[in-house]
Amino acid sequence: MRYRILKQEGRAKRAELETVHGTVQTPLFMNVGTVAAIKGAVATSDLEQIKTQVELSNTYHLHVRPGDKIIRQLGGLHKFMSWDRPILTDSGGFQVFSLAGLRKIKEEGVYFRSHIDGRKIFMGPEESMQIQSNLGSTIAMAFDECAPSRADRSYVQASVDRTARWLERCKKEMARLNSLEDTINREQLLFGINQGAIYPDIRIEHAKRISEMELDGYAVGGLAVGETHEEMYHILDQVVPFLPKDKPAYLMGVGTPANILEGVERGIDFFDCVYPTRNGRHGHLYTNQGKINLFNAKYELDDRPIEEGCGCPACRRYSRAYIRHLLKAKEMLGMRLCVLHNLYFYNTMMEEIRDALDEGRFAEYKKRKLTGINPLDQ
Repeated sequence: MRYRILKQEGRAKRAELETVHGTVQTPLFMNVGTVAAIKGAVATSDLEQIKTQVELSNTYHLHVRPGDKIIRQLGGLHKFMSWDRPILTDSGGFQVFSLAGLRKIKEEGVYFRSHIDGRKIFMGPEESMQIQSNLGSTIAMAFDECAPSRADRSYVQASVDRTARWLERCKKEMARLNSLEDTINREQLLFGINQGAIYPDIRIEHAKRISEMELDGYAVGGLAVGETHEEMYHILDQVVPFLPKDKPAYLMGVGTPANILEGVERGIDFFDCVYPTRNGRHGHLYTNQGKINLFNAKYELDDRPIEEGCGCPACRRYSRAYIRHLLKAKEMLGMRLCVLHNLYFYNTMMEEIRDALDEGRFAEYKKRKLTGINPLDQ
């Protein structure tokens, strides 16, 4: 791995990351394909057309179905989904939060009940690394607990301490797996995750602790899970300065266009979020004038594209009226076109951010971009 900062404007970074699956330009948005597919009938060939640099899949979900050992037998996740660019796999740690009713946390790891069929699953740091090694992703995330943002301080401290111990086990197991001759991707990278809910002092101490471990990259997790945007930005202001400057920084599960702009300003390189795909499937579309809802009756006779001048597959060919008709008729093509537009919007915004940083005008770009976004969408 080689990470190079090309330009800086304040704390905002313009960088590039070389990986075994190609070089990516940051800041970037990772398109979320939880089960090795983007929801909304989006193919990997589509991702190439809409400027996707990194695809993100989920360790827990692929372990449950079809099974990471099956994917390994088929040559790894890149071959399985026919994608030759970087893939980041989330560790399954977020499911410790989202499947709270189906799991029990112990020092050795987490005991789950599958959300598919109820069968028992155990996942600890070693198991998460083994699953991600079977998948052969470019970047593997460390196994952690994402504690609720409003959790009691004593619970958060104990959780963070355990997450730090788990990270040491992840690093050791990843090194072992990458040393094996039959490992699919022996250049697999490991990113650690900072946790601590909304307690800045716990966050900072954890950031210092994991920074000493010389990992390939560092994420800030456990945000956008119930706290306010102001609290999120405050945590980033406090924590990011204590993460290594010469490694990529990743803000997990965030967020809106405004969240991304604020994150970039605070030194974040990587983002991911289900918003563009989820909103697209419900007819909610991002434009430079704010979000629009194609289910609104005013678009019934609107023969304009979703956004004038947009180069996405939907805007190049179809009208708002036609796509609205597809959505109303529950035709899958409607969802597909909306998801493609939203992902193209996000990926293009990241391209614009990189250009602005290259040219030393990010602050001006951010101000202008936020002006066009409805305050309710920020």
